[in-house]
Amino acid sequence: MASPAGPNAGPGDRGHLGNGPAYRANTQGAFLGRRQHGGGGYIHRGGARGGAPPRPPPQVFAPEPALAGDMAVVEVEGRASTVSDDLVAKFQLMPVRDSMPLRPGYGTLGIEVPLWANFLPFSVPKSCTIYDYAVSIEPRKQAGVERRKRIFQLLESHQDYSPYVGHIAHDSSQRLVSAKLLPEDLSINIQYCEEEEGAPRANALEFTVSFQLQRTLDMDLMNKYLNGDLADADPNLEALFSALNLVLQHRASSAGVRVGKNKYFLPSSTKRALLGPGLEARSGFFVSARPTVKQLMVNVNPCMAAFYCPGNLADRMIELCNSNGGMPLPFEGIKVTTQYHGHTRKYKIFNVMDKSAAEMKFYDAKLGDNVTVQDFFQREYNVDLKHATMPVPVVDVGRAGKPVYLPAELCHIIANQPFRGKLGRNETSQMIKWAARPPAENARTIIHEGLPSLGLQSDAPSSMLGSFGIKVSSQMTVVPGRILPPPRVTYHNSESHDVREGSWNLRHVEFHAPASVPAWAVLLVQAGKRGEFNGVNDPELDDFLKQFTQTCKNCGMSIDDQPEKIVTTSYLERIEDKLRKTFSTQKPSFILVLLSSDDSRIYSGIKCLCDVTLGIHTVHMLLAKAKKKQVQYFANVALKLNAKLGGTNHLLDAASAEWLTEEKTMLVGIDVTHPGPSSLLGTPSIAAVVASVDDTFSQFPASLMLQKPDWNKEAKEVIPNPHLAMMMGERLRVYKARNGCLPERVLVYRDGVSEGQYAAVLEHELAQILDAFTQFSDGQTSYRPKLTIVICGKRHHARLYPTHQDNATQNGNTRPGTVVDRGITDIYNNDFYLQAHAGLQGTVKPTHYVVIHDENHYSADVLQQGTHTTSYLYVRATKAVSLVPPAYYADLACERARCYLHGLLSPRDNSFKGKGQTPADREEEKKRVYNRAVQMWGNGVHEDLKETMFYI
Repeated sequence: MASPAGPNAGPGDRGHLGNGPAYRANTQGAFLGRRQHGGGGYIHRGGARGGAPPRPPPQVFAPEPALAGDMAVVEVEGRASTVSDDLVAKFQLMPVRDSMPLRPGYGTLGIEVPLWANFLPFSVPKSCTIYDYAVSIEPRKQAGVERRKRIFQLLESHQDYSPYVGHIAHDSSQRLVSAKLLPEDLSINIQYCEEEEGAPRANALEFTVSFQLQRTLDMDLMNKYLNGDLADADPNLEALFSALNLVLQHRASSAGVRVGKNKYFLPSSTKRALLGPGLEARSGFFVSARPTVKQLMVNVNPCMAAFYCPGNLADRMIELCNSNGGMPLPFEGIKVTTQYHGHTRKYKIFNVMDKSAAEMKFYDAKLGDNVTVQDFFQREYNVDLKHATMPVPVVDVGRAGKPVYLPAELCHIIANQPFRGKLGRNETSQMIKWAARPPAENARTIIHEGLPSLGLQSDAPSSMLGSFGIKVSSQMTVVPGRILPPPRVTYHNSESHDVREGSWNLRHVEFHAPASVPAWAVLLVQAGKRGEFNGVNDPELDDFLKQFTQTCKNCGMSIDDQPEKIVTTSYLERIEDKLRKTFSTQKPSFILVLLSSDDSRIYSGIKCLCDVTLGIHTVHMLLAKAKKKQVQYFANVALKLNAKLGGTNHLLDAASAEWLTEEKTMLVGIDVTHPGPSSLLGTPSIAAVVASVDDTFSQFPASLMLQKPDWNKEAKEVIPNPHLAMMMGERLRVYKARNGCLPERVLVYRDGVSEGQYAAVLEHELAQILDAFTQFSDGQTSYRPKLTIVICGKRHHARLYPTHQDNATQNGNTRPGTVVDRGITDIYNNDFYLQAHAGLQGTVKPTHYVVIHDENHYSADVLQQGTHTTSYLYVRATKAVSLVPPAYYADLACERARCYLHGLLSPRDNSFKGKGQTPADREEEKKRVYNRAVQMWGNGVHEDLKETMFYI
């Protein structure tokens, strides 16, 4: 049966939502048998294969606490929920606004369950006053970022500052907040010294630190905001909130290393793991204050990051060369110390040269001649270098135009330096494996390790929180969640399938609309690796392909039994030559590419060649995985292949899809991908827009466009004008061509936007989408569909934990379909956390959906359940996915487009380009690289593939 939109439906709310049993999953895969949740063998009627013993009940962090008098319980049935409802009732008396709409109500669908959330309530006395100071350090030119941090350390031990240190928090740079008013004329002179030196030298630098009161902050403004009486932004409110964050993070920032905005890694942490030569993974904590209805919260979550292993720089370089045959780590920017002067000196590596100490020469004014670095250090410091030849290069610790060369073996990598480059595949795999904590362990880590190490225990003797009157709960909050009903999925002849734990299987079913494959080809890329087939006549290859074709046929696809077989070496030039000659007159439906190694350069090269130049669909298989798990692997490939060739894998049942089909609706996904730290300067970003083309919401062709770097430094993620308008126009034209009409509603899921950029999206992207609509207006008729834009947030630190085994999956996670829109959500904005999938490893992360523009005036139930059911439409899996498919597809399209610029985004030479150049030279280099990207991009995706899901 269908459920109505809910009691809070407004005039624009129409649509019905399907319901039924069960839940969903976050990894790809076509289950061909019924599988136990959380892994294990396939389950058949009659029990587990082999008579395996029953699994133990899932472990939960802790049962729900007693409600009475417990500060942690802020959103459960009763008083707090009534407060939230009263607030919404107040909002409904206000004028309806389309942009940043106020919350229309709370969801009601689903089974109600109490959940732990990793938010700890904290209180601040109404009488609390915070004095906000700007800190100036003179001389400014000599007080760089690193030096300022050390100056604040010296300041805290200064006798003139010590009377105030117990009630002051600062950012180690230019801001300080105090619980007490400081003397007006407070100014302190600091003699500078490095931490390793112990005491200032005779000629030590001197700095003067002074403080200027900027504003006085009290809690009245914050309380108005928490009570729902201050919907508009106020600069003093932002200042007050950031001041509270300074106080809450003071212990972490003074004792630990900050990575990113709110992640701290403390030296006391013993949880470390070697990722590879020169790199280690370390655990830390994210900590940030958050406002909720009537309550301040602090969000705490374990996190991880890669750090450089401390030690001798030359030893690290040799380890890397022995392991990888090269030096992939970017050492530029890291800090090192030396001792050859007789005392400690600190440097930052500006550049890694391509010559050794025995080869690198420079002009020595003392000799009046060029000299090698090796000879110089032997003569001046009586140092006989042990690693004067390659593979150990010289490092430059100077600056542009003024190099200072040091032998790597005289440099020691300072501890606690985060790695800011891109991890390799192996390192990433190790990091994920190491970080995958079970939910209960994750929650215990927050309470038993996070709170004390972050200094959030208000009663601790050294806690600064008491000076400001701040009290943090020792328990996480409990919030009301709901488990939404899943849809039913249908296949050929409307055969319906039940969903269990967010997934279903493909056994004995055919695709809803199977594609036809009249001719196809197989490309064997021979790289001399183990597991390769012995050429096109290998009987094992015939058996392999026979099983693949049979899997496709079992799914209903019509596919030729005799593909054309091609063999080539793993050189892109030879692959291109072979394919051009073979398909000069007639192209196959697709090419199955068989790879024996996971080489991103070969993979990207073939994708670029076939997508952009030849216009032929490709499907890649990694033989090591394909041979190991053929049935499962082939089923996954069949899902992708059918979607690429225009087929439809499965649909939602009519009741579940009605919220989309009651009016002509176009679903849109938007994302942007950016160059990484190791990409060449000037490499552009890439924007992708995908959109549905019919009422089944199974096909989402894509538009792709290069985005010039640094077009808008304040809103890097936002797509510039007129790029988005052009791409949206393309999608609307295709929709009109396929349907004979334009959509009446457009629902955009925008991925990859942070909280601070909502306003930028509304400013830059909303206007362009509206401009795209005007492209279809003429003098007589005006085209203006109703538009809704929802941000999909994945980079957050909200986690949810079951309070009872009955509401937990086998691995202790919350169940698929879990939604939370109270307790930890925004006071004013229409947002919710939805975990549509089943968390199979570690602690599952919900997706945070925020409505930033809504002309359809969707109710909470319609949008929450609609987003949930739509998550079952992902074409590459027989399970629900963690991110709503349009946004997921946009992300995949961006990733595919990265293949076309692979040589710029992931150059083989990982060294930072532009080092040693003047600013003008760097700008020229950026222009050259950008122009090269435009040339590589050409006209983009080939016309023969452009309106397909080539990227899937």
